[in-house]
Formats: sequence, C-alpha cells, structure tokens
Amino acid sequence: MTNAVKTGEGMSLKPKHVNFDESWKRLSATLESVMSGNKMDSNSWNGRFSDIYGLCVAHPEPLCDRLYASTKQFFENRVHEILKRLMQAGEENLLPTYYDYWQEYNQGAEYLHQLYRYLNAHYIKKQKVNEVDMNYGGFMFDANEQMLEIGELALESWKRFVVEPIRHVLVEMLLEQIDRVRRKDGITMSPMIIQGIVLSFVEVERFKSRNPLKYYEDIFEGHLLEMTSQYYYQEALKCVDQCDCRNYVIRALQYMTDENILCKKYLNASSFEKVVHEYQRRLVQDHLQFLHNECRILIQREIREDLSNMYRLLHPLHNGLCILIQEMENHIKQTCLEAIQSLEVENISQQYVESLLLIHTKYSELISSVLNSDSQFVSALDKACAAAINTKPNTRSGVCRAPELLAKYIDCLLRRSFKGMTESETDDKLSSSLRIFKYLNDKDVFSRFHAKLLAKRLIYGLSYSMDAEEGVITHLRQICGYEFTNKMQKMFSDMKINVDLNNKFSASLREGRTPVDLGVNFSMLVLQTGAWPLAQGGLPTFAIPQELEKCVQMFESYYLRNYTGRKLAWIHNFCQCEVKMNYPKSTYFATMGTFPTGILLQFNSASQLSLRELQEATMLPEGELRRQTQMLVDGKLIVSEEASLATTFRVNMEYNNKRMRFKIMSTQKDVAQESEQTLAAIDEDRKLYLQATIVRIMKARRALKHNLLIQEVIAQSQGRFAPSVSHIKKCIETLIDKQYIERTKDSSDEYRYIA
Repeated sequence: MTNAVKTGEGMSLKPKHVNFDESWKRLSATLESVMSGNKMDSNSWNGRFSDIYGLCVAHPEPLCDRLYASTKQFFENRVHEILKRLMQAGEENLLPTYYDYWQEYNQGAEYLHQLYRYLNAHYIKKQKVNEVDMNYGGFMFDANEQMLEIGELALESWKRFVVEPIRHVLVEMLLEQIDRVRRKDGITMSPMIIQGIVLSFVEVERFKSRNPLKYYEDIFEGHLLEMTSQYYYQEALKCVDQCDCRNYVIRALQYMTDENILCKKYLNASSFEKVVHEYQRRLVQDHLQFLHNECRILIQREIREDLSNMYRLLHPLHNGLCILIQEMENHIKQTCLEAIQSLEVENISQQYVESLLLIHTKYSELISSVLNSDSQFVSALDKACAAAINTKPNTRSGVCRAPELLAKYIDCLLRRSFKGMTESETDDKLSSSLRIFKYLNDKDVFSRFHAKLLAKRLIYGLSYSMDAEEGVITHLRQICGYEFTNKMQKMFSDMKINVDLNNKFSASLREGRTPVDLGVNFSMLVLQTGAWPLAQGGLPTFAIPQELEKCVQMFESYYLRNYTGRKLAWIHNFCQCEVKMNYPKSTYFATMGTFPTGILLQFNSASQLSLRELQEATMLPEGELRRQTQMLVDGKLIVSEEASLATTFRVNMEYNNKRMRFKIMSTQKDVAQESEQTLAAIDEDRKLYLQATIVRIMKARRALKHNLLIQEVIAQSQGRFAPSVSHIKKCIETLIDKQYIERTKDSSDEYRYIA
C-alpha cells in the first residue's frame, strides 16, 4: 500500500464543485477496508488521495470541516463496534481479542494518517491550539473539542471509547499475568500479547509532544511498581528466614536475572529502571545491613564466586559497595603489614619488595577477574598498599624504611646480585619493582638512596646494563618530572664524558715529547660537584702512596692545562685499587679502597708496623685508621698484636684463600652509619626545600593566611614527600627570622612577603 500522492493522467489540481456524499461514499469504503486490514489496489488508493484533496479545495467553499467530522464519526463508530465485541468475548478471551483488534486498528490508523496528509497539513494544523496558547493564551477551551490530526484522532478515539471503559479489567488481568510469570505459576499467556497490550497504552499517546508516557504511567505503570514492591518485600523476608547470606545473594541475583528477562519480554522500555529500582530497594536496600555484615567474612575467605555475587548485587546500588570496598582495603593493608613484619633480616630488601609485589599482583588479578576492574576497588588497592608501605615502625628512629629498601632492591637487580636470574627475568622484576615507587610518600628519601647507590654502580662499574639504568631514570622522570631526575641524568653524562677524557689523557702520555710510563694502570673520573651525592666536606686527611703520586700529579697537570678555571678535589674514599700480593705459597689480587691500599703498601718496606707508624705514613685520623686496619684484620690480611696506640701489625704470611681474586668490603656497621648520614642529609634538604617553597608561594601571592599557606606548601611538596605541619611552621619561623616574610600588623595569622 503506497504512502505517496500520485497525480493520475487527466487529474486536475484546479478547485471545482464536489459532491461530498459521493466522495465520502468512496472514501468511507476505503476507510473500512483499511481499518479491517484488507489489501487495496494502488489505483483505488491513489484515487482516495484525489478525493481528499478535492474536498479540501472544493469550490466555492472547502469541505474540510465536514470531512473531519465524518472521519471522526467513522472512528467513533468503529471503536464502539470493537468495544461491543470485546465485551462479548468474555474474560478468558479478552486479552487476546483486545490484542488482535488493537494490532489491526493501530496499523490502519497509521495508513490513514498518511492518506489524510493534505488535510493534516493544510487544515488541521492551522486549527489546532498550540502549547503556548494552551498554557499562556488566557482563554478557555474544551480539550475534547481540540482538533487532532487524523492518526492522533484515531488513537484518541481508541483510548476514550475502548481503553477507558475496560481499563481496570485490562490492567488487573495484565498484572495477574505478570505476577504468574514471576511466581512461575502455571501456563501464562503469550508474552507477545501481554507486551502488545501494555505498549498500546503508550502508542495511543505517541502523537503527544509533552509527556507521551503519562497515560501509560497513570493507568498501568504505577500499579505495576506497587505490585513489584510488595512481591519482592515478601520474597525478601522469606529468603532472610530461610537462607544464610550466601544463599540469599544467590537467590537475589536469580530474581534480578528473571526480572530483567520479564522487563524485556513484557514491559515498555521506560519501565525497566523503575522496576529494577523497586526490587533493588526491597531485596538489597532494605537488607543492606544484613549483606554488609557478611562483607568482612567474604573478603577474608577470598571465595571468588561469593565475592563476585556480592559485587554484582551491591554494585547497582548507590553507596552499596562502600563497606565491601572498605573491608577490601583493610584486608589488603593487613595482609601487607603481616608480610612486612614476618620478614627475616637477611636479604630483607628482596623479601620486602617481592612479598609486596606478590600481594599486589594477587589482588590486582582478583579485582580484574572478580570485581570487573572496578575503579573503586583499584583505588582501595592503591590506598591499602600506600598505607602499608608508608607505615612507620614503632622504633626509636620511627623512620619508614620502604624507600631505602626499594632503592637497595633495585640496586641488587641492576648489579645482577640475585643468582640464577636471566636478563629477561631481571628486567621484568625491575619493571615490577617500580610499581612500589608510586606508593611512596617519601620519594625524596628514595631519590637520595637511589642516587647514592647509582653513584657507586657508575663509579665502580657494577651495572649490568646501562640501558636498564637509563630505563629506571626514564620511569622516575615520567612519575615525578624532570627536576626529580635532573642530577641523575647529569651523572650519566659525566660517565660518557670521562670515557673520552681517559682516552685523551692516555694518548697525551704516549704521544708526548717524552712518553711517560705511570707504572700502574690508572684511570679517573671527573664528576660535577652538584650532580653527584658525594660528601666533600669533612673528608679524612690522607697521604697518597708514593706508587700513586705520579699518576695524580700527571693527571692534575694535564687537566688544569686543558680545562682552565676548574678545580679538582680528590675524593679518596671512593677510589678503588687492585693490589697484587705475593705470598710464599701463592699470589692473590685483592680489590679494595685507597685507604686500606695505602696501609698495605707500607708493609713493602717493613714486616711489622705500629698503629702510630701507620698513622704517620698515611696521615689518616686515628678513628678512620683503626676502622681500616680492623677491616684488614677481619680479612686476615694482617695480624694485630695489641689494642692500644702502641698496637703493632704484621702481614699474615700464612694467608690462604680459595679465590685468587677477591674484594675487601666495608663492614655492615659502616653501611648502617652511611644510612644514618643519608637520612640526616635528607632532613636538611627538606628544610631547604620547604623554605624555598614558602618563599616561592609568598613571592607570587604577596600576602597569605597561615592555613592557606600550609595547604599550598603541602600541595606543592606531595610529589617529593609528605611534610608535617610542625615542620612547615618551623620553616616559616626560620624565614621570619631571616626576614624573607613577616606577620602582618592587622592579623597575627597572616604573612606578608618582604621584597
């Protein structure tokens, strides 16, 4: 059946006299045929377009009013006949009979709306009262007399003369069918019929631009929601009495699945969320305390199926997951703390990092697979790990060791200190370990320890891969910015420059006028003062052994000749020597620092020396000399006689070692002392950083309240460390004493920048 107007051959659009009765006779027959669902040939259909056009432009007066009134009467007669047949169908056949008549009538109304397109556009729309006039026009009108487009007129007739008289019976029967579906109580009517009737309440208002669902909501949806609420209220009470929490959740989820299917098969889409809200309110919201009480047990047992079910049930509810999230956070934090407390002293850095990574990986996978990678649980994992990692021990120092342990673990990986690990495994562990870094509050502590260990690896050539070293720096820069890694990057630059510097120095010795033989293999590193974490102040005095004096003098002469305006300061305690020791039974090669090397070389000219004689020869302070000689005694290279200033030492001529090459290392006590010095230096750095931050803020703001200044400082410092308020207050007082800022005269809690 076509929906387009076609002008047949010989058809004229010129207005002319029209016999209304004859035209209406042809038109009414077509209307009857269309509303009965009969097929029509295209010529007859096109002829009716012409009849309607002719009536609308008839001469001398258009017949639009009579056409509209006759069409309206036709619809009313039609629906009255349908209502009569519905009343005769009986209750058992009412719903299917209504559905059949509705489908036929609705389809016919749609076709007739297209057939009357000219009347709709050129007459009815001009006669209709628009929404502005209805709301603000200031005149009275009868809504029942409002002129409607033909499609809307047909549906309005259906609503007034079919639905309204039997709506209570219809709605009651529909609700009964839906209730039987929910209870799985016997054979129910076809879902197509039920949904078709429900949608008819929506379709009759489809031409309305405002609140097209109001009629549906008023006569059906409200009763449906009330029935749904009551049904699930009773079911919830029954489940609570009969089931434990686990089985209650399972049954509630089954109800949810069944209800979703029911909504899609029987209801209008606009009702889905409202029905879901009702069963969530009755099954979940009303029993939220009962469900939340089970959350801790579920988290502790970590039964994945039960966790997944609880998550699916609580997730749609506003704040339904809050207790589950909090319990998850507490559980992960407690698991991390227990793992940290159970660590053994030996190889603690590896145990610390790998145990935390194991926990993080475990719960990341659980959140991904069981909790749908919910961002709230990911955040809970991050908070729990951060809280555990930054927990300070109940010791006298009260210092969080996480930054130091992480730095040492990365140091071991970059040195390849862990045996039986391939390069690929090392890279994977290195990448994983950096996940811990993002949780650290005291990133400046990690930076200081990492920089110190990096310096040692670079100076002593201990890194297994420079690419891996630079990869770590790149990762840190991505997290904390360029300033955080600026000095570390300069350390790498220095190492590259020193390769070329050593080559040029060696070439100058070989290619000079008089080739020079230093007598030893000698290389040096020239390092920028501000880039390397090497203390230059308070270094012990030391007399360079005669065997090395020539090397030092030649390099100083070469360097100062080629790089004017620079000053060299030798840091002997970072130097390393390989000493060849000729014993009667065997020859050994020992790698050690410059201080123990200088002590051992004194025994080339004497078989036995006192502590005083060694001090005079090396110029080392007594405390440092005792520490170095004790290290040689512990290594069994020399033997001591007494424990006073008159103590004498001699070479252990009976020395024996399975290894031909070995190292003389610093004691654990020295490492601990170095760690304490590093922490002290960090405290000093923090004071300077906070003071610089305060000055920068006050210079920009000129004047600022105390609390706002504290907040600004904390916000700008969080990327490096978490400063305490008391620490910030001390820095403010220091800057007041230094006259960078001052308290304003009008307010004691406001500061002003002094230009």
